[in-house]
Amino acid sequence: MIKYLIWDFNGTILDDLDLSIELLNKILKKQNKPTVNKKRYLDIFGFPLKEYYFKAGISYEKATFETIAHNFIVEYQPQSLKLSLHKGVKTTLKKLKDRGIKNICLSASEENNLLEQLTHYQIIDYFDEVIGTNNVYAVGKDQLGLEYFKEKKINPLEVLYLGDTTYDYEVGLKLGVKVVLFSKGHHSKKRLMATRVPLIDKISDIIKIIEGENKNEKVF
Repeated sequence: MIKYLIWDFNGTILDDLDLSIELLNKILKKQNKPTVNKKRYLDIFGFPLKEYYFKAGISYEKATFETIAHNFIVEYQPQSLKLSLHKGVKTTLKKLKDRGIKNICLSASEENNLLEQLTHYQIIDYFDEVIGTNNVYAVGKDQLGLEYFKEKKINPLEVLYLGDTTYDYEVGLKLGVKVVLFSKGHHSKKRLMATRVPLIDKISDIIKIIEGENKNEKVF
């Protein structure tokens, strides 16, 4: 019986793909490096961020990773408040909450930034818990989840995790929960399919998966 749905934020709730590519290319242009197109981005984005930046072509000769990551967030955060949620996010959150499913937002984003975004898009009240990191380097998401599970005595068998990257799949494995991946985020469909977990093209489809799981149908 699924009682909790963990939501990733960037790329799953918030449609910030184009903005992320735009800001990455701004860094590359500043370093006189070739820019990346969407296909390339979807094939290289990942964690740790430092490795992803390096794959994209960013050099750390004149600026440290920490400086680059900080500057990225300084530009990203205000612009992230001018975007859109993925279609169906708000109605899906409401339907699940109305059915007694606890929505939990678990993100690699710094927690104050995350709270600002959830409040701005008027969806914060749909979440029973919001868990973000204490840094802008996207480090520690898996550990935060484990600590939350331990503190709240949550049974992993009662949890479903919805994300948009193979990193979300890896976090889900560490948490011991079932994972569903969303195809309109920061990873290519090919990368997501390699995990062999259920893949959805519409956020609202997560409701059917939860319904199927709770009727003991073999969805997974």
